[in-house]
Amino acid sequence: MKYVICVPDGCADLPVEELDGKTPLEAAEMPVLDELAARGTVGLARVIPKNLPPGSDVGNMSIFGYDPSLYHTGRAPIEAAALGLRLRQDQVAFRCNLVSVSGADPEVMLDFAGGHPTTPETAPVIEALNQRFAKGGFAAGEVSFHTGVSYRHIMVAPREWLEVECTPPHDLTSQPVVLPAGQYCEPIRELMETSKEVLSDFSLKANQIWLWGQGRQLAMPNFAELWGKTAGLVTAVDLVRGLGVLTGIEIVEVEGATAWYDTNYEGKRDAALEILRSGHDVAVLHVEATDEAGHAGDVAEKVKALENWDSRIFDGLVDGLNELGDWRMLVMPDHATPLPLRSHTSDPVPWLLVDSRKNGPGGTYTEKGVMNQPAEVGHMMMPKLLEKAPVGAEAVTTGAQV
Repeated sequence: MKYVICVPDGCADLPVEELDGKTPLEAAEMPVLDELAARGTVGLARVIPKNLPPGSDVGNMSIFGYDPSLYHTGRAPIEAAALGLRLRQDQVAFRCNLVSVSGADPEVMLDFAGGHPTTPETAPVIEALNQRFAKGGFAAGEVSFHTGVSYRHIMVAPREWLEVECTPPHDLTSQPVVLPAGQYCEPIRELMETSKEVLSDFSLKANQIWLWGQGRQLAMPNFAELWGKTAGLVTAVDLVRGLGVLTGIEIVEVEGATAWYDTNYEGKRDAALEILRSGHDVAVLHVEATDEAGHAGDVAEKVKALENWDSRIFDGLVDGLNELGDWRMLVMPDHATPLPLRSHTSDPVPWLLVDSRKNGPGGTYTEKGVMNQPAEVGHMMMPKLLEKAPVGAEAVTTGAQV
């Protein structure tokens, strides 16, 4: 038996006027997905526990079968793991966005992604930040910056800074900025303000750094030991890649795979199939495009990204899975990113489970199609997919509905 998990990041949404009151899932032309839903089972899952913020860190941890209430310490240390960083006990990691902020008073968050620069464009910026804050005497030896992908980077700082209150920049799009508050906020504010001088030397739309998502080193059980299955992962996002590193899942790189609209859909699909052909039991296939479109408030791009899933992934994926024998597929986003809000929400998300051996009751894979279903616990979707309980020593918390 082979298993595939498809994660259209942030695809769940609200009805929008531009689509005549439909959601992107309702409006998109997705004949292959419609056929899968007609032969499968649809439902609703709460991937974001009520005590945690609605982020991809929390949602994807749930999808991987881990209870975020037990393992989550923050977003940044997961991304730090993808960069090969391991935090000491006296260190904490911050996500470091390159952002575009207006010069008006009050300042406004123009673009939390700083114009989506390329990694080769941003690597010199990160080096300049290191040189400035080391040679300039600011917290000498206590902070360091590490190059990630595009606008997403990491800063390592003293553990005491963990207690600061930071607002995710994507929650502030087109709104006045909300600076860090609470204990130890002053050095973080100073870093963010001084970074404007560093960024002014580069020809980028981004004009400062934004620090958030802080957390200490986390430890998670090995996926194979916990579930008795080996797995491979296809993603272009360091956050999701970091979860793979922390859980011992093999990460497969795909040429042309990006965390933007232009990602290599076919390459990701083929890589997922190759993961299964190579002997792994589970393939996780993650695409960021729907989430980025939600943050941008771009209705057309969100619909197009969903249709790309259908014509460029699901279409060939089903044929490839059939060639491998029996298979089960779970389709589920890590959270909702509604176009009207341009940010994440904690609302339960629709899921679809398909088994090649038998037909389910059938349904419609849309928000409206599952709205009357009870919400499953998000991290319990993994045992539902694998049809088994965890086998590792670390027990995953259980629960049927919330």
